[in-house]
Amino acid sequence: MNSNLIKLPGLVDVHVHLREPGGIQKEDFETGTKAAIAGGYTQILDMPNNIPPTVNSKSLNNKISGAKNRIWCDLGFNFGATAKSTIHFDKVNDKVFGLKIYMSQTTGPLLVNDKKDRDLIFKSWKSTLPIMVHARDEIIEDAIALAQKYKKRIHICHVTYNQLSIIKKAKQNGLKITSEACPHHLFLNSSNVKRLGNFGLMKPPLMTKEEQEKIWEWINEIDIISTDHAPHTKEEKLDLSEPKFGVPGLETTIPLFFNAIRAKKITLERFIKMTATNPRRIFKLPSQGNTYVIVDTSKGFKISDKNLFTKSAWTPFIGIEGHGKIQKVVIRGNTVFEDGKFTGKPSGRVIYPIN
Repeated sequence: MNSNLIKLPGLVDVHVHLREPGGIQKEDFETGTKAAIAGGYTQILDMPNNIPPTVNSKSLNNKISGAKNRIWCDLGFNFGATAKSTIHFDKVNDKVFGLKIYMSQTTGPLLVNDKKDRDLIFKSWKSTLPIMVHARDEIIEDAIALAQKYKKRIHICHVTYNQLSIIKKAKQNGLKITSEACPHHLFLNSSNVKRLGNFGLMKPPLMTKEEQEKIWEWINEIDIISTDHAPHTKEEKLDLSEPKFGVPGLETTIPLFFNAIRAKKITLERFIKMTATNPRRIFKLPSQGNTYVIVDTSKGFKISDKNLFTKSAWTPFIGIEGHGKIQKVVIRGNTVFEDGKFTGKPSGRVIYPIN
């Protein structure tokens, strides 16, 4: 193989918002999985804060049936945690990869503030797969206490700098706890907000440069890189009367991180571990035989909003230096994407956790 070409395993993103149902003007199963493939992802997990939310068997089954024959990469689902959704846990255990609990502000109707409800949720989740925690700052200590009380595995989403030492201590105390960092927190900071305006709004918000640097210092302690791909239309982001939090990110992970690899901020081996090995192990994702991504590292470039496959059609990383273009994506021996174009028909599978 040409020395400028690098072969990667198919990447995995356990934290993606495909917006179907309820927000298909922003993204849908077809466009979202196309964006994933164009970014080198061959397996992704969809989050439950849709309208209506994925909090019962019917809403989950509707997603599963709606995705079939329309998806380009393999797609699995996470389930939403509410006090009322606990009665469905046993029915969906074998169909979902994680339980998502929102303990801080979010887009959608799934915020769980009541302590009794949180306790019931942790007590009722019988799966060995993680409870995925959306929690700002020290609120994760409440999640850690509940995980210790009920001996649950937890995964901290979009980790912030002030949570890292708390997570490390919990690990040292024997808790089964993992965490993820997002590209927007690693490659953008609060100094970019002036340039980005509403296009830089997300939860948690962009950190200061100093906080961002601390995340990089801890990169080998963090288990997973997840994009938290959360697209909105340009019109929605510009609507000052109702700010929309979240940014698209599936198509920009490889160029951002390959630039960071060149700058020696992370090794290629660590990148593969955080985007393929660890997420597959932690979330019990099925294997994908003869699945890989070829990346051309011969040239650097400025990241652009041209030729994106996400329906939202913009990126917060516009103008930032990137390196590594996706030349080819192969799933189960079939080339599905090559030289910027899709080939054949959608052949992604709805996936379920392995035992």
